[in-house]
Amino acid sequence: MKRTTAVVAAAALAGVAAVALARCASTPTTGLGAGRLGRNARLARLGATVGGTYATTAARKTFASAERRAELDRSREMATAQQVANELGQMKGALMKLGQMASYLDDGVPEPLRLALAELRTDAPPMAPALARETIESELGATIEELFVEFDHEPIAAASIGQVHRAIVIDPETGAERAVAVKIQYPGVAEAISSDLANADLLGALLRQGFGGLDPSEMVDEIKVRITEEVDYAREADNQRAFGEFYRGHPFIRIPAVIDTYSTDRVLTTELVEGFGWDELMRRSQAERDHAGEVIFRFVFRSLYRMGTFNGDPHPGNYVFHDDGTVSFLDFGLVKHFSEAELTTFASMVEAAAVDHDDERFREILETAGMLQPDAPVSTKDVGEYFSHFYDTVRSDRTMTWTREYANSIVRHTFDRTSPISQYATVPRAFVFIQRINLGLYALLGELGATGNYRRIAAELWPFVDGPPSTPMGVAEAEWLARRSAERTLPPATA
Repeated sequence: MKRTTAVVAAAALAGVAAVALARCASTPTTGLGAGRLGRNARLARLGATVGGTYATTAARKTFASAERRAELDRSREMATAQQVANELGQMKGALMKLGQMASYLDDGVPEPLRLALAELRTDAPPMAPALARETIESELGATIEELFVEFDHEPIAAASIGQVHRAIVIDPETGAERAVAVKIQYPGVAEAISSDLANADLLGALLRQGFGGLDPSEMVDEIKVRITEEVDYAREADNQRAFGEFYRGHPFIRIPAVIDTYSTDRVLTTELVEGFGWDELMRRSQAERDHAGEVIFRFVFRSLYRMGTFNGDPHPGNYVFHDDGTVSFLDFGLVKHFSEAELTTFASMVEAAAVDHDDERFREILETAGMLQPDAPVSTKDVGEYFSHFYDTVRSDRTMTWTREYANSIVRHTFDRTSPISQYATVPRAFVFIQRINLGLYALLGELGATGNYRRIAAELWPFVDGPPSTPMGVAEAEWLARRSAERTLPPATA
């Protein structure tokens, strides 16, 4: 699909979405408890405003020159982009999260809209200070002054589910002062998400309209379960502790510790992490960006293949970078735990497609996993080419550079239903978040322009290869693995 065609298709789909999703909007940051009708009204107004902008532009273009028409189109895109981003920022909940996800995709998303949505990553509008105070005090059973030595009422981050504040507490174990990050869930956001997801089947209807042939039922069901879990901060704390224990003492991966005394179902307090963000990383040298890309890649696939767990929300706001080359990973609300059988299937697919290049075995695994209809009337070679596109970066032993163009090609390939094979393919529930990690991770590595021999790096992480260290980072990680193994403290691999 050419970019111009993709933009037109995206605009058309957005128009349908504005009408269909008008039944699951949200309420202002003064509180999310105004109910479903209030949420409906907000998005209905957004749809009407966006539609009005397009209608006004169309009228003005009637007698305009070609140059003036282009100028009007740019102006309309800018206005529409800001309207959508501003409204989604106020909505919170599931719809804002969809806006955040959309911001990482270049292809098919007009540049002004993508840039405006990018503001939602780390700069969403915060809740009123009084609401933040009320939530903390009701959850922790004391006043802010009694709970904290210091508490900064200005949030350091505000996102789709909650916002984060700096504070200082007295460490219950040491008695010393400790800097912490206090994440507070927006009042009513659980109910707002429940309302959004009650109509999540509309998302499936939109996917079917935009990408004919796709059966999105299991995909939508899995998204509903995972996003519902994300509002449970007690579950997130458990996830973060598990990651922290697995990566304890790791040479370049950091997981902030959870402070149990100050954490509940709606308040999560962790060790405060100081460092720099994605925007500054993009201004640093290519060598530093290559290093960061390798750290993120290793974290994702070691967690998947060796821990059996995947942090399903990869985006720049979840990483804090440090001058010593380490990276802190934040936000463990959207986590998927895979069974041993599922991990064995994933590993078998990689082995057949990327290592052995065995199309017949690859097809057999796809059919057994439910990704391809058995005995579909398509050639095995074509099946191999269609489904192995995700593995292009690790199929050969070479130094390569991730690019935005490659990341965009993965997005196009994922949603391109024009291939004859697509009518026999689907996305089983277990694969929904594998697709999510591929799309999200590839987009980030493409933005970094990360360079390296990712086949050799991947071979260190795959459970069926156990390749030797291929980079200085791999050597450091091998030493960590040996030390943890000698201490008998490394949790066993799931697969």
